[in-house]
Amino acid sequence: MLKSCKYRSVLLIDDDVDDRMIFGEVLKELVPDIIYNEATNGEEALAKLESTLTPDIIFLDLNMPRVDGKQFLAEMRKMEDLRHIPVIIYSTSSHETDKKKTRELGAAYFITKPNSLHELSSLLTGILERSISYSPDRQ
Repeated sequence: MLKSCKYRSVLLIDDDVDDRMIFGEVLKELVPDIIYNEATNGEEALAKLESTLTPDIIFLDLNMPRVDGKQFLAEMRKMEDLRHIPVIIYSTSSHETDKKKTRELGAAYFITKPNSLHELSSLLTGILERSISYSPDRQ
């Protein structure tokens, strides 16, 4: 369990059911009382965000059907009441072009999906214990 978590709610947007399940399990081990929501693609996530969901932080996969991660990020940053939410890219990609493009679109961090539960736990601990903010002027 984390000593302190800066977030009350998390949204993971990922089309891979196994990745969502593993992420959710590790997250709940670290912060049992956190509110955890999922979306299977950017289109579903945008619909949830436009209705009632307002997470404190978003983890976003890039390669998804319908609306991919880059498209989602571009659309979300246009939404005035949501653009402050930090977005962490959480992808199998490690391409510099993806890192550069998502930074330009307003991603706070880019994380390549880890190969072990221990690595995922360490990554999530590092992110959830610090406050991350998004500033539209930051590039």
